[in-house]
Order: sequence, then structure tokens, then C-alpha cells
Amino acid sequence: MPNIKVFSGSSHLDLTKKICDRLGLVPGKVVTKKFANLETCVEIGESVRGEDVYILQTAGGMVNDNLMELLIMINACKIASAERVTAVIPSFFYARQDKKDKSRAPISAKLVANMLSVAGADHIITMDLHASQIQVYNTYLYTR
Repeated sequence: MPNIKVFSGSSHLDLTKKICDRLGLVPGKVVTKKFANLETCVEIGESVRGEDVYILQTAGGMVNDNLMELLIMINACKIASAERVTAVIPSFFYARQDKKDKSRAPISAKLVANMLSVAGADHIITMDLHASQIQVYNTYLYTR
């Protein structure tokens, strides 16, 4: 498969390896680390110029850390001239916070969709969304 790179966030390295094995690809080189103040640092270890990049990250475990790591990875690939960046998110971040259930309550799933778009994601692949309105948030972002 030419011009495709698959990177894994730290949330599920095994799933990324299985997907790459199925596709006959080698997972892309990425180094993630935490600074002393617990800020996330991501280094993409190979060229992504002109490539279709897929970044797999799940919302399990340390949800906020995983989300921030994904956003940084997307942005790193985008500013390194990736042709297209697709976030593969089997379990969407904040999917249960998909509607305004009381006054002054945020719609966090929409906020996450907006953050993914601002970070540079061209597409999102996800499954088993908590509610169909999350699809509307994602569809709106990518048809503007």
C-alpha cells in the first residue's frame, strides 16, 4: 500500500500492530514521553510528507492524556506536510457527553470533534458511538 503510514498512540499499541499486520504494513515510528510537569511530548520518527497518515488512539484508560496525545500527533503530522491525516478512534472521546442535559452544561463530544478538526484531522474513523448526534458534529466539521 503506497503512501500510507499508520501510527499508534500509547493507548493501544497491540491493536495498531494487529491492524498493520493485516494490512502488511509496519507501524510508523513515534516516541511519546512526559515532561517532569506531566506535559505530553510527541516526536514523529519518520517523514510523512505527501503521505496518507492514520493515527490510532482509543479513549480507554487515561482519557485526557490519550486525547491530548492524539491532538499533538495529528498536528505534528499536519505541520510535517502529511497529505491527509485520519484519526482512527475506536472509542470516541467524551461520547457520552453528546447533548445539553441541563442549563450551562457543555456538549463535550462536540468540543472534542472541534479540537480534532483544529488539530488538523481530515477524517475520523470511529465506531459504536453513544448517540447518532455525534455523527452530525463530525459530518458538519468535515463538510465545511
